[in-house]
Amino acid sequence: MAFLILVIGDLHIPDRALDIPQKFKKLLSPGKIGQTLCLGNLTDKHTYEYLRSVAPDLKIVKGRFDVEATSLPLSQVVTHGSLRIGFVEGFTLVSTEPDVLLAEANKLDVDVLCWGGTHRFDAFEYMDKFFVNPGSATGAYTTGWTKDDEEMVPSFCLMDVQGISLTLYVYQLRKDANGVENVAVEKVTYTKPVEPTGGSTS
Repeated sequence: MAFLILVIGDLHIPDRALDIPQKFKKLLSPGKIGQTLCLGNLTDKHTYEYLRSVAPDLKIVKGRFDVEATSLPLSQVVTHGSLRIGFVEGFTLVSTEPDVLLAEANKLDVDVLCWGGTHRFDAFEYMDKFFVNPGSATGAYTTGWTKDDEEMVPSFCLMDVQGISLTLYVYQLRKDANGVENVAVEKVTYTKPVEPTGGSTS
């Protein structure tokens, strides 16, 4: 069975959202996830305990609204296969421009950087590195980064790492024209560039 890594953040329970959507919880049953990378802003103990039940191997960084969690680090790095994966909440970044994210990835010496704070899913490759924002798992509103009429779409990501390759599965809770919610899944892949080995080419 694949070792799946859950990337989740910006939950803001109970301040801005009551709970993780039930349709997400059905997908996050215990035993399926090997490790969780939480990008902060939980912001309560009950949500922490829930994430621990999904995967006991829970890595968390401090979000700007995790005011009681004074001992949490601002960044962490984990290694899976041949990939180093770093994660931050994002409030320590001056912006989310690609060059700023690249500088953070270089500072942490990682191949993949996960960041939060915007409540909006994003994933892209830039300068041979891969950048992922899982969005908000609850669709909590945000006080910045968005247009006035933009509706928050709840989302989270699962990563499957095999050697130098990563497959990212993005889960988004979307509403159809009738207001019915369904989970949409997209797949994004990334392969770490391999340094050419030395030797004669003649």
